[in-house]
Amino acid sequence: MLKGLFSIVLMLGLLLSFSFKGEAANVKVLMKTSMGDITIELYPDKAPISVKNFLSYVDEKKYDGTIFHRVIKGFMIQGGGLTPDFHGIPTKPAIKNEAANGLKNKRGTIAMARTNVVDSATCQFFINHADNAFLDHRDNTPEGFGYCVFGKVVKGMDVVDAIANVKTMMKRGRQDVPRETITIISVSRIE
Repeated sequence: MLKGLFSIVLMLGLLLSFSFKGEAANVKVLMKTSMGDITIELYPDKAPISVKNFLSYVDEKKYDGTIFHRVIKGFMIQGGGLTPDFHGIPTKPAIKNEAANGLKNKRGTIAMARTNVVDSATCQFFINHADNAFLDHRDNTPEGFGYCVFGKVVKGMDVVDAIANVKTMMKRGRQDVPRETITIISVSRIE
């Protein structure tokens, strides 16, 4: 009887540990690009608004067919907002900037792009090619608020490096545009 009860308690413990591990696991997405695949782990516990916003664009396939339109080696690669002919994709309302979440703009992290207005991020994101401490939250002023990190590349930094190393040019009034189009073929959740 005691042995049977012990077995039941052990099985319940294992089931509970698996279910809690599943809930605690961060969401991952696979970004297929014309230069290779990038796997990104998102941090909904640290940046819930940014992750929810990003995943809404992912789930609605809004990133599919967009480009990396701004590439600066030793800084970052930016994409998610423009088509190959430089038309902007339809965007949702701007979100609250969560840059004060404690995450830093380290090499391989993904952050929301924005204008000079603190709460102006919509669909565009960038992947840091280097440690960019000057983009981190310092204070609540417009100059010091920073850029919200909401995830990190866990596989495919070689692809990020390859993208960062392409030759760039001025195109349609924009600097740092890759000479050859780098397409984001698709972004999807990894189950």
